[in-house]
Amino acid sequence: MQNLAPRIDAVVIGRNEGARLIACLQSLQGRVQRLIYVDSGSTDGSVDQARALGAEVVALDMSLPFTAARARNAGLALARADLVQFVDGDCTVDPGWLGAAERFLGEHPNAAVVCGRRREAHPEASIYNALCDREWDTPVGEALACGGDALMRRAALEAVGGYRDSLIAGEEPELCVRLRQAGWTIWRLDAEMTRHDANITRVGQWWKRARRAGHAFAEGAFLHGAPPERHWVRETRRAVFWGAGLPVLIVVLVLITPWALMLSLIYPAQVARLAVRDGGGRSGWVWAFFTVLGKFPEALGVAQFHLARLRGKNATLVEYK
Repeated sequence: MQNLAPRIDAVVIGRNEGARLIACLQSLQGRVQRLIYVDSGSTDGSVDQARALGAEVVALDMSLPFTAARARNAGLALARADLVQFVDGDCTVDPGWLGAAERFLGEHPNAAVVCGRRREAHPEASIYNALCDREWDTPVGEALACGGDALMRRAALEAVGGYRDSLIAGEEPELCVRLRQAGWTIWRLDAEMTRHDANITRVGQWWKRARRAGHAFAEGAFLHGAPPERHWVRETRRAVFWGAGLPVLIVVLVLITPWALMLSLIYPAQVARLAVRDGGGRSGWVWAFFTVLGKFPEALGVAQFHLARLRGKNATLVEYK
């Protein structure tokens, strides 16, 4: 028999996740007090499948701009338990996670959020999936932020106003900034939490995901970049320097002297520096190459945010699936 966690509600968000959504909901069945699924305009029967599995379904009004933050807030509004497990619909929850996370929060009353290890279900399927798996392997202990999968105190979230609806990306770290400013702490446990199915098989998907990250960096820095927080200021500056500033400088100097083209060698040199620092090996070189290459779409994402802000327009969602 599965153990019921009466103090926990689960909020799952998704759109057209198909079999992945079924697996996600099944991994939570009988383990939470309320299972809430927030659907954002699925056309694959996700709503009916979720209801058949016992989930309470919220269908978002898609005439309004969609964001994952808005979907999470819609689920949070239905939650009644002390703790809420947020899960993306393309993830499954490890059987031991809820118990371990609940115990931790019970022993740490100042902790508002606890997360564990999110793993990519098929890292061998593509280099992009493998990069995602590495990205999610963050340090254990007190942290600055969490990702989309995390167990949170409902009262803490409601006290700071929940997620920021307008963010098209980076809504969890931004929420964590406000929680920490309110005196709460964020923790990452050395425990298995979820399995994620990124299903990134094409470079175009990876490029869009990196551009979305750049947008998140820029907006996060705009909102919370002032001292002492300096939220995502360094990430934004790196994206702008490597992905925009340095290329423009090289082009300008090449117009003066063709020898300036030699400056472009700083990019392979940076790849080599990062790979060696990582210990070398094939995975290290792949990570270093895509880390440097990723600064170009990140810079585009930074520009996208600031152009939209200057024009007074809402940012449009960047989807890679």
